[in-house]
Order: sequence, then structure tokens, then C-alpha cells
Amino acid sequence: MRPLGVEGAWVDTPTVFTDDRGRFHEWFKEGEFRDSAGHGFSLAQANCSRSARGTLRGIHYATVPPGQAKYVTCVSGAVLDVVVDIRTGSPGFGTWEAVRLDDTTHNSLYLSEGLGHAFMALEDDATVVYLCSEAYAPAREYGIDPLDPVLGIAWPKDLVPLLSSKDAAAPTLEEAGRKGLLPTYADCVAYRNGLE
Repeated sequence: MRPLGVEGAWVDTPTVFTDDRGRFHEWFKEGEFRDSAGHGFSLAQANCSRSARGTLRGIHYATVPPGQAKYVTCVSGAVLDVVVDIRTGSPGFGTWEAVRLDDTTHNSLYLSEGLGHAFMALEDDATVVYLCSEAYAPAREYGIDPLDPVLGIAWPKDLVPLLSSKDAAAPTLEEAGRKGLLPTYADCVAYRNGLE
């Protein structure tokens, strides 16, 4: 796994074996994950979404502790997956990094607790699966406007973003901060350091 510019996020590029029957790859390996992240991954929930081209999901996050870490891959089609540092007090606060996830490279993205997550489907029927460290808990879940001009995420210009009504009504990063809805960098690091 290779660390991204946003601290607490990594991308994994597996070896893909192909022959005349198809392809095979290992999309998650506990030992390699532990070596990179410094702790194991406790699986509490697995999600699968299928999206039309242009669908934009996120920016989603959960309060810390316990937050919700995610290990994300695209099993069909392609998405632009984005991790956003929304942790107040973080040296990288407000920065983001995008990774293309698709059914050719089979890259996976891991983002630790307290980071924001969003993706846009680049093709019809883009299918994303993700492992979650905690189960969905509506009272702890929040969102940030993925089109926040201050964040300036470089979504593909040739696609019209299709957002849910909930994501379209999400506050900007500044508004979420003013309302006290953002996780703190100190809490996120302390929680992550306590993982085994």
C-alpha cells in the first residue's frame, strides 16, 4: 500500500493475474494492510453501490470516536474516488486527493477514521464495494457539499453531477466547521493509535 498526500489514506495496487479464462487478484490482505496502516482492519459492514455515469456520492464521514474507516474498490466500471482531510487542526486540513478506481487496475483506497469520502461514477453501472470498520449509524453520519468551491475538487468537467437531495443540501466545509460538526485531528490520531 502506498500512502497518499492526505495523511491517513493509502492506495493499494494489486498484482492482477490474467489468462484466457479471465482475471484474478487479491483485493484485501490483512498482513499487508497491517504493515502499511500499523493496525488491523475490523470489519463491521460491507457495502455495494451501483451508479449511473455522473452520480456523485459524498462527501461523507462519521464522528470520531469511533468514526468509520473504509476500504474501497470498484469491481465494475470506473469511478473517481476522493479523500478529503476535514479534521480540524490537521496540517492538511481542507486538502484532498483523487484516485481512479476501476475494473482494470483494481486499485483500492483505504481512508482512516475522520477523513471525508466521495466518488463520482465515470461510467454507467459503476459498481463500488467497500468494507467499513463500523456499521452505519445515522446519528453519527454527516456530509459536506462535494461541490464546495473552497475545496475545489476537480470533478470531471464533461459530467453533470447527479447528487442525492441529502448530499445537495450538505453544508460547505466552512459551515460544518462553524456548526462544530467536524472531527478533530487530535481525536482521530488518538483513536487510530489505539487500534490493534
